[in-house]
Amino acid sequence: MSNQVQYAPEDYVVYPTHGVGQVVAIEKQTIGGHDLELLVICFERERMKLRIPMPKVKGSGLRRLSTKKVMESALVTLRGKARVKRTMWSRRAQEYEAKINSGDPVSIAEVVRDLYRSATQPEQSYSERQIYELALERLTCELAAIEDIDAMAATQKVEKLLNAA
Repeated sequence: MSNQVQYAPEDYVVYPTHGVGQVVAIEKQTIGGHDLELLVICFERERMKLRIPMPKVKGSGLRRLSTKKVMESALVTLRGKARVKRTMWSRRAQEYEAKINSGDPVSIAEVVRDLYRSATQPEQSYSERQIYELALERLTCELAAIEDIDAMAATQKVEKLLNAA
């Protein structure tokens, strides 16, 4: 058995720095005199296509969608109490972005939980809001793909959990 993960057209995948995408093709191209097999992934929300040489797929961080069990533990994380460190915002922002770019749903849920503000809480700064919205989008896109629901329904489900916490 090959140790390389096989992807097929129409598979949903998660690329750490771009979120959920769909494999649209496996292409063969000649680049610089070398024949390469490329995995082509389409990211609808970003209107972007990414081509990854097959030998580089494993090291790229690309993965299949999370299991329902992993997503459930991410949703449980949302119900927890926000943990905001008393460090400078620039340091926290770096940590939040690293968690988002890890592609791990539980880490992304921690960012969503920590940066969420209910109507009764003080306003977020612009940069807090940007990071929150990015984390929320990544989490809800994967949730929507796993549960086969639209992005709006996934966002409502997440916000309901946040409001109940």
